[in-house]
Amino acid sequence: MDGSGILKGLGITLKRLIATYVDDFKRGKQRYYTEEGVEYRRSPEVQGIFTVQYPEEKLPTPEEFRFVPFLVGEEMEDGTLDPRCTACGICAKVCPAQCIWIVRARDPKSGRARPKPAEFYIDVDLCMNCGMCAEYCPFDSIKMDHDYELATYDRHAENVFDLQKLLKPVSYYAEIRPRNYEREEEARRQAEEAKRKAAEARAKAKAAREAKKNPPKQA
Repeated sequence: MDGSGILKGLGITLKRLIATYVDDFKRGKQRYYTEEGVEYRRSPEVQGIFTVQYPEEKLPTPEEFRFVPFLVGEEMEDGTLDPRCTACGICAKVCPAQCIWIVRARDPKSGRARPKPAEFYIDVDLCMNCGMCAEYCPFDSIKMDHDYELATYDRHAENVFDLQKLLKPVSYYAEIRPRNYEREEEARRQAEEAKRKAAEARAKAKAAREAKKNPPKQA
């Protein structure tokens, strides 16, 4: 109750304030507007207080950072993107904000529904960036993006993302989430290998049954 705690806190603040100017004097321009400066200010060795000079410099985005969702598309030979999405609608059902709308594609001849989206919309102003759509997607077709610079003057025109805005190549996903991508690809390779071995086992079992039913005739 004698105020020593307040004085101690003010002393820590003053110490960091002085350390800021001392560190600025030692490092000069190397502390700001360079990748090395950004990395230094994120390290435990940094002294004093600092401000990120946004937008000229930006802190590296962690891999698990999540912002609005996007759709993963396989790159075709003609340069177009074929979405992995099958328009199953699970993402729209689990979305807490109900900001996803999907219209399923239909065969032009028969009129039957096809496992592809004709339209796909996400209202990014309603999106909470929770990631549940990506978590529940059974086809790894929806992922969380790193692009957080979405400011606009007309949210009604710009912030309802359609299929073209949402669709990004697999290479983009591998770039922003390399560890997740490699883990998923390894799981996919293991699943395909297990499927191949199961098919071989069934083929061998079928051949054995056929051989048992039709034994070779002796001369």
